[in-house]
Amino acid sequence: MLLALATRRMPAGPGFASVILLMLIVSGCGQYVSNAKKEFAEGLSATILEHDDSETIKQAMPAYMVLVSSMIRSDPDNVGLLMSGAKLYGAYASVFVENKDRQRVLSARAFEYASHALCVTRPTSCDMRKNSYHQFELSLEQFNKADAGVLFSLGSAWAGLIQASSTDWNAIAELPRAKAVIERVLQLDETINNGDAHIYMGVMQSLLPESMGGKPELARQHFERAIKISTGVNLMARLMYAEKYARLVFNRELHDSLLKEILETDISKSDNRLIDVVVQERARKLQANADDYF
Repeated sequence: MLLALATRRMPAGPGFASVILLMLIVSGCGQYVSNAKKEFAEGLSATILEHDDSETIKQAMPAYMVLVSSMIRSDPDNVGLLMSGAKLYGAYASVFVENKDRQRVLSARAFEYASHALCVTRPTSCDMRKNSYHQFELSLEQFNKADAGVLFSLGSAWAGLIQASSTDWNAIAELPRAKAVIERVLQLDETINNGDAHIYMGVMQSLLPESMGGKPELARQHFERAIKISTGVNLMARLMYAEKYARLVFNRELHDSLLKEILETDISKSDNRLIDVVVQERARKLQANADDYF
């Protein structure tokens, strides 16, 4: 009955049909373009991670980051694009940038993208940063396993921003919230990104010595869990284990053993060659100054 009434109200003739067809095409193209942007950004991130020349990527990444930002500007609610942008900006800031002011600016952009991705995914989360810590913790319960990826994007970007703002007590005061986000990710899917959530938690637990409130033994457990989850291929877990835990507790034997394992690993077929190259470069530096540290 309703269909019949609706049909009678439609203007006759090819003109109206053409308008409807055009609307459908435009709508379909819009979604196609949005998906294409997401796939491009994801492919770009994968290509960068698979590259084996860190200097080439260091020089090329700013152009890629600006390109992804321009795509986000034209498609601001594309969660896949936002997460790729957060990953690119965060990785570049932490791996290639030494200037603290630039680190903060780039890390803030990564956090902005990750925050908006979470907001688009779960609109009820848009203002949760303004809540009290107790309310913030409760708000994390709304997320399920399907949200683990975007939640991890937020947690890792937040941790990067705090690290880049280590002299800003307002930023440091948000460390418990970033830690709560990563803890929720671990509850939902501890295997995400080959154990990376455990690495982030390990680093956050080892920021301070035990005498000042740090929890190095919990950090050790997280680093070892990341190594186990990745079956040893996540070299960043070993690097952070050596740099953040072994040095913190002055365990020279563990420190040297972990660095030796990193440097003896064949990374020629790794899917994360760029990170592995950077990790090995960092391991050599830690190895070279170990006598001075210990």
